[in-house]
Amino acid sequence: MNRQVRALIAPGVATLVGVALLIGLGDWQLRRLAWKEGLIAAVETRAHAAPVDAPPEADWSRLDPTDYEYRRVRITGVFDGGRQVLVFRALGEPRGRYGGPGYLVITPLELADGATVLVDRGFVPDEMKDAAKDGLGGGETSVVGLMRASESRNWFTPADDPAAGAWYTRDVSAIAKAEGLEQTAPFFVDADAGPDPAALPEGGETILAFPNNHFSYALTWFGMAAALVGVFVAYAASQLRQGNSGDAGSSVRDGDGGR
Repeated sequence: MNRQVRALIAPGVATLVGVALLIGLGDWQLRRLAWKEGLIAAVETRAHAAPVDAPPEADWSRLDPTDYEYRRVRITGVFDGGRQVLVFRALGEPRGRYGGPGYLVITPLELADGATVLVDRGFVPDEMKDAAKDGLGGGETSVVGLMRASESRNWFTPADDPAAGAWYTRDVSAIAKAEGLEQTAPFFVDADAGPDPAALPEGGETILAFPNNHFSYALTWFGMAAALVGVFVAYAASQLRQGNSGDAGSSVRDGDGGR
């Protein structure tokens, strides 16, 4: 084994490790792609299925959001308008006629057994905030909508201020605690749109679009693996050419010295 080949062993091993890592990341993204496509299919099926009865209180402690998110359910009870909260939301792509800055109207619905489910009755624009009171005080009512888990926060979400009535996330436990609600479901229900498109609150604003960039991420990792192989091949070819040139020059010089 000549000196040039020995010099390529360390870079070659490093390249193999890097390629294996990049291919592994690409394969992981493909597996994530299959998982995401399955999730989207399940959500679409749940969201457009005929409504079923919401889980009873006895099952609430065993619920897993991955099993119930976007399940279409029907619940019946009486709205408690006195403990209603408004969650700020800038509706950028409304499905109805209203959008822009405004509020999601979260109203407790008291069930016949005394338990409570928080219902997102829909969106009201900021300039029509008083419309959040519409639809209350009518006695028992039935709501059809999608089961949802509490929203998560990010670094840019302002802190909720229950004392000031300023809410920025649909956090079931926080809202229930602030409003003194007991026997509250660990989920809330996004109400479907009503028959009147001009009515407020505007239901049916659940977003069913999920980012799915896993295939492009996989291509990126595989492309980086191929590029790394290309760089090593180019480097190795360059080193071997230099070595051959040096050997040829040495041979010529040795021949001249022999004459």
